[in-house]
Amino acid sequence: MLDEHSELREGYAEIGDVRLHYVEAGDGPLIVLLHGFPEFWFGWRQQIKPLAAAGFRVVAPDMRGYNLSSRPVGIAAYDTDRLAADIRGLIHERGAESALLVGHDWGGTAAWATAMNHPEVVDRLAILNAAHPRKLSQGLRHPGQLRKSWYFFFFQPPGLPERTVRARHWMFFRNFFKDAHPGAFTPQDIERYVEAWSRPGAATAMINYYRASVRKSPKRAEAALRPTQAPTLVIWGQRDRFLGPELAEPDRDDVPNLDRVERLPDASHWVHHDEPDRVVQLLVNFFAPALPTKHR
Repeated sequence: MLDEHSELREGYAEIGDVRLHYVEAGDGPLIVLLHGFPEFWFGWRQQIKPLAAAGFRVVAPDMRGYNLSSRPVGIAAYDTDRLAADIRGLIHERGAESALLVGHDWGGTAAWATAMNHPEVVDRLAILNAAHPRKLSQGLRHPGQLRKSWYFFFFQPPGLPERTVRARHWMFFRNFFKDAHPGAFTPQDIERYVEAWSRPGAATAMINYYRASVRKSPKRAEAALRPTQAPTLVIWGQRDRFLGPELAEPDRDDVPNLDRVERLPDASHWVHHDEPDRVVQLLVNFFAPALPTKHR
């Protein structure tokens, strides 16, 4: 039974030049849940209330460009350093000095960047199916991973990708979900996504994440990497059709406090949709040290 603290509250955080929409539930140590592409806060619908019921305050924002958050113009606005600054700003705006950070897919990329750029705001880090940036750049040197990441390149030209993704009631974006377990995304869920994608400028903003990612030279990107000091848990759906299983394990030098890589053999890229209860349990156990003793 969920208590009254588990009800969803909605708000907007003014952070620099962007306004981030978020939903929030619960009280206690702050967990920030960062969604990936092509989701929005709703991607965490099966984790928010259980985490709140476990004694945490949970904030799930729409990342910049998505759903009800600001959509700054231009590709440079979606650089990972900007995403990391947003997360740091959001943690402070919600009245906390630091937080427990969870990221899936692009949210995972933003979470890695936040832990590297602003280590003081990340107490513990949980990553779901998002390769450490060094592993991803290494992976993209191999034909097998390049084939899996074809859409990175498809999204580069101006205009054409936007027209393609809107065709046939957003079939292109809906196809990304097709390898999830049957029933993981209901028709009603998909309509919530379609509503978010259909907001003016949203498709371009979402695609700009990919455009920004290839603008940075690999040499410059590698030079910017810093060891992630926060204790880190990686949760990995092994049947990910976008990322090879070899990308799950970050180098120990990059993540010296890696707790472990928890591989879920039957889960797809959409690990938190395929096995929502298991993901909640893993997160609650990993974040338990942050709870006051009576809640553990």
